[in-house]
Amino acid sequence: MEPIIPMEPKISSAIPTTNDWIAQVKWDGVHVLTYYDGNETRLFNRKKRERTLHYPELTDVGSFCSAKSVILDGEIIALGDDGKPNFHWVMRRDGIRNLDRVASVQKQVPITYMIYDVVYYNGEWITNQPFQDRIDLLSEIIVPNKDVQLVTSQDDGEVLFEAIKKNGMEGIVMKNVNSRYYIGGKKEVWLKIKNTRDLIAVIGGFTLKGGVVNAILLGLYDKNGAFTYIGHTGTGKLTAGDWRGLTDRLLPLKVKKRTFVNKVERHNNANWVTPTITVKIHFAEWTEGCMLRQPSIQAFVDVPATECVLNEEVK
Repeated sequence: MEPIIPMEPKISSAIPTTNDWIAQVKWDGVHVLTYYDGNETRLFNRKKRERTLHYPELTDVGSFCSAKSVILDGEIIALGDDGKPNFHWVMRRDGIRNLDRVASVQKQVPITYMIYDVVYYNGEWITNQPFQDRIDLLSEIIVPNKDVQLVTSQDDGEVLFEAIKKNGMEGIVMKNVNSRYYIGGKKEVWLKIKNTRDLIAVIGGFTLKGGVVNAILLGLYDKNGAFTYIGHTGTGKLTAGDWRGLTDRLLPLKVKKRTFVNKVERHNNANWVTPTITVKIHFAEWTEGCMLRQPSIQAFVDVPATECVLNEEVK
């Protein structure tokens, strides 16, 4: 089975209210598809990068799925101490480079695979079947366990969104029950309504305190390929150890010339780096000057810097 680029929802500010839409929690994790041909299981993220060895608890598909062959679509999450999905924690698993560490980190960071779609079943592509039929099939073939769960659906998106806001979670996804699955597509039959705003940005500079990085300068590429400063942050979910590790990664990337095309205010002591390291950022809103308001660091991510583009959907 060759990996596919999964379908993704489009950003929306409106919640459909007609009865041909259902609502699901937008889980803050890593988008992963599971491929099982009856003998071998392989996991790939939405960039088609393999993650099979990162999540060994998911490779025995026969223990939770009755299909002879299948491609499952879902989100891998890790719950924080507050019982809510914690993106920083799940990236401790997904970001492992030395795979000899998987077993030890697996004990520290348990994950759950939240399955919400099936696109291939018993030797046939079922992408043309209505979404309602596909989730009905999931309920027949998946037996949830401590590592695998089915994403539940609600009829009232507005009620679910209010519950999400109350609990400080990321948002919801509205899905048309009659929609097909568009491989590699973003269609308005799946809509994401976000409570918290986020993006993937690139580190273009940093400041130091006591020899350790204490803030990072963030940028995105504009439509002409120019690397543009969008703000800085020294807050978020990084531990003291994470900051020291980031210092070790950034120091070898230092360059003399400012990497941003625009001026960086109030950072005369900034160090510039080659734009390489990417990070997921939560923020409140964009200012009129195209800067992030209240940005905070969530986790480092495996996304090429050149894919971090400033566009209307991001804003």
